Amino acid sequence: MRLREAQKAFIDTLQYRTFLYFWNESNPENGLVRDRSTKNSPASTAATGFGVAAWIVGAEHGWVTRAQARQRVINLLRFLISARQSPDSMATGYQGFYYHFLDIKTGLRVWHSELSSIDTAWLLAGIRFARQYFNGSHPAEQQIRQLADQITFNVNWDFLTITDAGKYHGTIALGWFPEKGLHHIGWIGYNEGQYLYVLAAGSGYKNAENAYQVWLSTYEWFEPYEHLGHVGFAPLFGHQYTQIFLDLRGLVDDYMKQKKIDYFENSRRATLTQWQYAKQNPLNWQGYDSLTWGWTACDGPGPKFNFDKRVFHNYSARGIIGTQYIQLDDGTIAPTAVGGSIVFAPEIVLNTLMSMYERFKQNGIWGKYGFVDAFNLTANWFDKEYLGIDQGPILLMIENLRSALIWKYSMEDKVIQHGLERLNFTPINNIEQ
Repeated sequence: MRLREAQKAFIDTLQYRTFLYFWNESNPENGLVRDRSTKNSPASTAATGFGVAAWIVGAEHGWVTRAQARQRVINLLRFLISARQSPDSMATGYQGFYYHFLDIKTGLRVWHSELSSIDTAWLLAGIRFARQYFNGSHPAEQQIRQLADQITFNVNWDFLTITDAGKYHGTIALGWFPEKGLHHIGWIGYNEGQYLYVLAAGSGYKNAENAYQVWLSTYEWFEPYEHLGHVGFAPLFGHQYTQIFLDLRGLVDDYMKQKKIDYFENSRRATLTQWQYAKQNPLNWQGYDSLTWGWTACDGPGPKFNFDKRVFHNYSARGIIGTQYIQLDDGTIAPTAVGGSIVFAPEIVLNTLMSMYERFKQNGIWGKYGFVDAFNLTANWFDKEYLGIDQGPILLMIENLRSALIWKYSMEDKVIQHGLERLNFTPINNIEQ
């Protein structure tokens, strides 16, 4: 899509402000990134992975130097490789995995959080991208590549395989707790866990092929509106996260071969489905229209804003698949739901983001790190905070639209290529018509 000058200027500003979250809200000594923009917030392992990619985008745009971004990355990798890996409760990780939330100063587990398979995957997504990007002869870049591989191959994916009988048998568990063991739920489709399986397959997971077939077997196909049939997952982040790092345009697996579309098209349809739903507005929330939409996991007003029969939630996974399936719609809209889909449908996303900014900047939708996490016009509520895992898709997907930077380097990674091969991804032009 050819951008107008006004659009270029807007996304320049949006990218820069969003980048500042990852630069300012990280600990420069160990590279850990805050979960959210509050002083008492711990670090989020997933936000840290997005942060690694964000620092590189910052270097590409000249907001920091390559040397500054490189140093922040190497500080993180040095911390991770030396961090305490232990089965007891006071550690940074175990079996190569990392806990969901870590103290931003010490790097130790907080909030009794789980040893998280998916958060570790997002941490490694950023690290694998950095491993490819820092390809020079500088000693620090050589060390980044060495440490990135070491951290990647330290992960024992087999440790989290669910062996109990049932629908999750043979899949990778959501996590593990030192107090009670393996999580009883495994990653089955369709959701953000797709990247996890590609990464695991590419880095030695023995059960990868079988686990991915179980994943595919649990897909649900929806036909919410004409010509918008797609594999469903109600919040948009599930359609975005994997494709921040993987360029799946023109690639299909065993399931998508039958549907004769790729995952990029699937995410485009999911985005357009939300846009259509906003125009329809079946629950009559204030403000929904073609320029005010977007549902994903995000903050919310909470019950204190309830009135009449209107019920509002705190942080929740909001999402819809047209009127066929409304997981949660309480009138709360998340700019990240829109911004993270900019590569899939730029013709509607850019107009929406710019309109949100112009109409609601005086209400508090915009601040030092760009868009706040969420807002609700029915409750007359605008968030005061920013979340790392929601800032990441905005910044990184804009960069993929503009330069395909993250896609380019991530798809050159031998680990990723091996994972895609093991899971039988093939070019869509190999489909028999």
